[in-house]
Amino acid sequence: MQNQDFIYKVTPVLPELGKYSSEAPSNIALVKYWGKYGEQLPKNTSISYTLEECKTKTEVVLKKKIKADNQFHFEVFFEGKRKVSFEPKIDVFLKRIETYVPFLKSFEFEIHTKNTFPHSSGIASSASGMAALAKCFMKIEASVSPEISNVYSEHKTSFLARLGSGSACRSTGGKLVVWGEHKEIEGSSSFYGIDYPYEVHSNFRLFKDSILLIDEGQKQVSSSLGHNLMHNHPFAEQRFQQADNNITKLISILTSGDYEAFFALVESEALSLHAMMMTSSPYFILMQPNTLQVIEKIWEFRKKENVHLGFTLDAGANVHLLYPESSDPMVRPFIDSQLLSFCVNNKVIHDQIQF
Repeated sequence: MQNQDFIYKVTPVLPELGKYSSEAPSNIALVKYWGKYGEQLPKNTSISYTLEECKTKTEVVLKKKIKADNQFHFEVFFEGKRKVSFEPKIDVFLKRIETYVPFLKSFEFEIHTKNTFPHSSGIASSASGMAALAKCFMKIEASVSPEISNVYSEHKTSFLARLGSGSACRSTGGKLVVWGEHKEIEGSSSFYGIDYPYEVHSNFRLFKDSILLIDEGQKQVSSSLGHNLMHNHPFAEQRFQQADNNITKLISILTSGDYEAFFALVESEALSLHAMMMTSSPYFILMQPNTLQVIEKIWEFRKKENVHLGFTLDAGANVHLLYPESSDPMVRPFIDSQLLSFCVNNKVIHDQIQF
């Protein structure tokens, strides 16, 4: 399915006034999306784990429209308080999806949102936030179009979320989600995310993600700027090919249950993302000194104790420590005794992936 498949099927019945709520989790990419074209389409395939506890909860309140015009009229509230700074990004999102949810212009509406994790803590709140909002919009559509299928609804929800934040399309569905067309993954699409369709070894079906908060400040580089830096990057094409090759490798790893190969690939992906930022023009170093010290500690502990654990990074300083549940008795004391001191106010968020 492509853009034209998700255009709103006009119905003479408008949705009812009232509240439409939903929630969506954050995700952490194993193979990274970094570089886009067109309208939020990825230059390479990515795959992510969906977290269990780090979520955004959103409610859209439809109200009677007072002013008769062709504009969007809305307000955003974050954790109970008006958040005007969020509204320009939402406005851009609404304009992108107007063809697909035109009924929104028939109302005034409020967006009430909150996270189960600290805002600006280095967790992908834009992914969970846009995914939750897209879910609300699809609930509104479903209220007047009950004939739409579950598959169509799932694909359109992910499609809409992508137009708000690329990685958000991986936060609307399953536990292990693929986004971007790849020749070896049946049903994969650049327009929306799909549940990973192949076998996953039991080794990778119950994983922990302990998020070490090295830096809680505003991101040094916005995701949009970071992606745009790939347009004229001297190593962009090699990076896109590396990511697609890593998807092929990961298919085999997920089947075999090979921990060592899994962590080698995931860590290489994380460091490649940061290498692209360090070699862009202008260039940025997103890791902090404590990030590097934590990585060294992880490598040292893994080698010394022969324990299954590894790390990944988003486009920032914080470290996602990934490990199977079987490693938890060794890893949690390691975090407490050796890693917390590198975190802001000893902050760590413990989450998990289970499917």
